[in-house]
Formats: sequence, C-alpha cells, structure tokens
Amino acid sequence: MQTSLDHLVIVAPTLEAGDRFVSQRLGVELQPGGCHPLMGTHNKLLRLGTHVYLEVIAINPAALPVNRPRWFGLDELPANVSPRLAHWVAKTDTLQTLGPMLTEVVGQAQPMSRGELRWEITVLADGRLPLEGAAPSLIHWGQPVHPATMLEDKGCSLRMLDIFHPAPERISHLLEAMNFSGPVRLHRCESIEASRLVSSIETPSGLRNL
Repeated sequence: MQTSLDHLVIVAPTLEAGDRFVSQRLGVELQPGGCHPLMGTHNKLLRLGTHVYLEVIAINPAALPVNRPRWFGLDELPANVSPRLAHWVAKTDTLQTLGPMLTEVVGQAQPMSRGELRWEITVLADGRLPLEGAAPSLIHWGQPVHPATMLEDKGCSLRMLDIFHPAPERISHLLEAMNFSGPVRLHRCESIEASRLVSSIETPSGLRNL
C-alpha cells in the first residue's frame, strides 16, 4: 500500500456557510460539486493542485433520509457551529489489504458516488472522524483521472497540513503503516479538545491558513 494526501474536508452546518468561510479566508470562490445519495450530503470544491483539492461538505436538506450515520461526524454537528477544517483524506492504490489495526481506526471501505464519479472510501460505522479527524480516511478512486484535474485552477495550492493531537506518535505510526508521503507535519497538543488541523494554502493574495 502507498498513500498520499488527496483532499481536505471542511464540515459546515450548511453548504452556504462553508462557502462563505472559505471565500472569506482564501479570497476565491468554490465550484459546485454535487450530491452523495448514500450519505445525504452535498459539497463544493476548490482545486489545490493536480491531485489535491479542498471539499466543503454539509447535510443536504433536499436529500432523502439515510439509513446509516453520515460520514465526517455530520450528524453530530450543531446547527450554529462555525465551519472548520475537520478532516483529511489520503488516496491509496488499494483498499483490499487493510489490516485490523487500520480498519479499527479508519473503518471499512464503502462504495460511494457523486454524479458520474465512483470511488471507495473508509468510513467508521458510527460516522465519527478517525482520531478526532487527525487520522485520514482512505480513498481509492474508481477512474484513472483524478477529480482535481476536472476543477478550474484558481491559483491555489496546498503548502502544508499541520496536525495537532495529544498523541502524535500514534498518528505517525498509522501513517508509517500506510506508507504515507506528503506535506503533513505532526505536533503535540495538550488535550483532545485542543486537537485541530491547520492548512497553509498559497493563494493569488498570498499564503493563507484554514
């Protein structure tokens, strides 16, 4: 297994709130994404490189009811919470060789779709974020062309993802088991409540953080 950074995930109480959050921070507009029928969610997107993008995701109020917990902890998201960078996803060449150590943290692979796109992604049964969002979900795309190449280039690129967690050595061990490589740095923080992700993104207006 080889893995690398695929995309960043901003969770928001509404897609409009997440759109405003990113536009105000980065000074660029996001592109429409689409709907995820299995999860009852929808998204907007921003290209951050040839094979990297940013996703803003929220519950779709027009979607049919779903019969399972939604991904990225969205069912537990308060209606009045501010959008935040909550998670990240790493792409892999296979999801067929996940051992018990990985599946316990990131969950089992599930088939997903958005429009004509098809992929598999690991999701925990209760929908929560792996290690409070510090550990990545794993994704395997079902087509040779990466979705980031289909997005308009608005002059933004990811420089670094900094992960703050009280047990960074556990995250490091997981990334080693995944053979991960990419612009990720791990930092220790004092508590789970202080856990957070910070992305450094080059924009047409200079370096900005999310």
